[in-house]
Amino acid sequence: MKPTRLRLDHLTPGRPSVSPRGSWWLPAGSAVQHAYEIRLTGPDWTSGRCESDQSVLVDLPRRAGTAWQVRVWTDAGESDWSDPAPWTVVTLPAALDTAAWVEPHEPVVAPPGRRPAYQLRHEFTLGGPVETATAWATAHGIYELFVNGTRVGDLELTPGFTAYRKRLQVEPHDVGTLLRPGKNSVEFLLSDGWFRGRHGFERTADGFGNRTAALLVLEVDGTTAVTTGPGWWSRPSRITAADLMDGQETDFRLPAPGSLGLYARGWHPAPVRTGDRPRLVLTEAPPVRRIEDLPPVSVTRPADGGIVADFGQNITGWVRLRDLGPAGTRLTLTHGEHLAPDGRVTTDHLRAFDFATGKPLPAGQVDTVVSAGRAGDVFEPRHTTHGFRYVQIDGGEPQVTAVVVHTDLPETGRFGCSDARLEALHRTAVQSLRGNACDIPTDCPQRERSGFTGDWQVYVATAARTHDVAGFSRKWLRDLAADQWPDGRVPTITPDPAGDGPSGSKFQDAMTGSAGWGDAAVLVPWELWRAYGDLEVLSGQYESMAAWVEYAAAAARERRHPSRVAAAAPHEKFLWDTGGHFGEWLEPGVPPHPDPGADHGIVATAYLARSARVLGRVAELLGHTSDAARFRWLANRARDAWQREYLGPGGTLTEPTQGNHVRALAFGLVPGHLREIVAGRLAELVAAAGVGTGFLTTGLLLPTLAGTGHLDLAYRTLQSTGIPSWLGMLDRGATTFWEHWDAVDGDRVRGSLNHYSKGAAMSFLHTHIAGIRLPDDPGPAEAGYRRFLVRPCPGGGLDRAEAEHLSPYGPIRSAWERTAGRLRLTVDVPPGTRAAITLPGGESTDAGPGRHTFTVS
Repeated sequence: MKPTRLRLDHLTPGRPSVSPRGSWWLPAGSAVQHAYEIRLTGPDWTSGRCESDQSVLVDLPRRAGTAWQVRVWTDAGESDWSDPAPWTVVTLPAALDTAAWVEPHEPVVAPPGRRPAYQLRHEFTLGGPVETATAWATAHGIYELFVNGTRVGDLELTPGFTAYRKRLQVEPHDVGTLLRPGKNSVEFLLSDGWFRGRHGFERTADGFGNRTAALLVLEVDGTTAVTTGPGWWSRPSRITAADLMDGQETDFRLPAPGSLGLYARGWHPAPVRTGDRPRLVLTEAPPVRRIEDLPPVSVTRPADGGIVADFGQNITGWVRLRDLGPAGTRLTLTHGEHLAPDGRVTTDHLRAFDFATGKPLPAGQVDTVVSAGRAGDVFEPRHTTHGFRYVQIDGGEPQVTAVVVHTDLPETGRFGCSDARLEALHRTAVQSLRGNACDIPTDCPQRERSGFTGDWQVYVATAARTHDVAGFSRKWLRDLAADQWPDGRVPTITPDPAGDGPSGSKFQDAMTGSAGWGDAAVLVPWELWRAYGDLEVLSGQYESMAAWVEYAAAAARERRHPSRVAAAAPHEKFLWDTGGHFGEWLEPGVPPHPDPGADHGIVATAYLARSARVLGRVAELLGHTSDAARFRWLANRARDAWQREYLGPGGTLTEPTQGNHVRALAFGLVPGHLREIVAGRLAELVAAAGVGTGFLTTGLLLPTLAGTGHLDLAYRTLQSTGIPSWLGMLDRGATTFWEHWDAVDGDRVRGSLNHYSKGAAMSFLHTHIAGIRLPDDPGPAEAGYRRFLVRPCPGGGLDRAEAEHLSPYGPIRSAWERTAGRLRLTVDVPPGTRAAITLPGGESTDAGPGRHTFTVS
């Protein structure tokens, strides 16, 4: 009888917090919390008894402490105190305002992809034993930190990827056990990373600057002992080239990081630069870590030499090599997702094009290591990442292990059923997310690795069913707002090296503000509200959300597509038909050639109506009454304009694609008397051709079919094979979802083989097959699964299905099975919540905490 799962903000235990908000699960067997008390130790403090039913994201004091506990008063009585949880509330040290940046001694900057990682070192003396010590560090680039030759912590790719000009994350590292009385050393291993390495589909370098640098404050027993500045030294490291996209080269014949004192040759004074610190922030997202090791499932030897290791799964990360061979052995590692007919790794399908020359760019993903001939040397390239299933090694035959590297997102959802193919689809969706959650939500982990706004817009709701993505998304949304243009436009990618203005790339600038992509500014915060009930996300993003909708509304009001008559009809003031848009994007059989001059009004106007309506609701939740009325009015006018322009009186669409039908129904654009007609036409299109949706509506297709009376067709579509279909990808060997429905066809392969957008359809497994759903429009007493729905829709020949979700309030479970012609449903409702349960057949009940079992004939 005690609370469990204590958390600060949206962080895993042990991660630092600046403005703490506490959450806990109520004791098992309780139903409603009446009051709570919180106490801290080190020094001791207590809140006293607080009359409140809130147990999620409760404001806590910013004060010193080492651990915290909570006890609660519920309908079941007074609980015991919870087990202690780490109290990791911190304040950025004032010394960060006076510390200077140190840069590598780099008289000549090498070409992109050929730049080494640099060591930046400082030696200092401590007079006595150390009780506590924290190294506060950040960098322009990515860094590893060493104290007295020992690598600090287990985080990777620090300080992560942000809109560096406005937001640069600082990480506190506990180094107390690594320091000693007398002489000590602290050292950075610093490389280009996202800051000045190659980036994006044009693979441009120096996006945020042309010099790397590091910043550090070392506090020892509460006193500033060391800062970066004069007295730091620099030399190139044994990493002779490092780029996140190109790869890493390491020569083990050169000294290891931390192994050379300043007496050694090759050190130069590190240049010092001051200023530039108001943008320093503490991260609020989970860190990137090495998550697991994978041995090869097979190793082959192609006829023309080398070995190829297959790890059986498309992943993000790198490989670890042992037994590097005699001194001077040069091993070259090529990472890829597919094999050529000769059995060697091919990366041709990952080569983007240079828009200026029209020529393909190198695919990158090549590492090189030169052996020193020492037993025990291990090559692990932590200054690059790759998206791959296979690695081809030329030059020797070392022991090889794949290392999965991505943001350490807590897993919160699972699904199972009697169809092994659907369980495989669920695993594929999870693997696709994991491969594209490397500090930011990327489109793909190999070719571009960019934070495309449209990708996360279509996938965030699905991601939130299987993983805790609250802090991960909130951090990314702050970067989106930082990169937003003054007129409200949202870049296609964020963080964007161009920042909050034009990049100079004609194509990239023309597509900034694309409908469905820019709408991430509104729709991602809304989905986080639904899933986590965090009103601060909405208030923190409100200015950005409003700026986007105002931009889209102004574009509709002030501009006309050239194909339209000059004298616009009144409704055209709300018709958004200009600007560069990707449209539905990657529909089967439609070549992906975006045209900034095309008329995508049927898509863009739909999104204007959708985002304006959501924003009106957000304004209402935040108490902005006049804004709420205005945005609701705008949503209604955009909906009316869409109907007048694109919907015929008999329910026909002027552009009758599957995507347009899905969007019309899912966004509530179709009047009630025509919904059945439009839904029937969608069903006819799907029955005739299978999946015909593209990027924006594939995740909405199955719920829309099921919600408009076509559940059997939704199941048939989900379980269909061939191309295009989800199972068709698996039949052709997919372990993550592909960018193109037909990406692999015999020996032909095209596009990325790890694009998670099509996996958004996997929400259907949770929301309809197992039946765990969120209200469409939750209020403060409902959001974050405080009130939820359970409405399973059996079908597809399934005998059983179940899903579990670890909500902010506790585990939710829905499980059903058919036995002897009867269906038995079991639902677990966590303490502090209620569920509206609708049985197959339509009977409904309101259920409180506990386990509920129903039988339906």
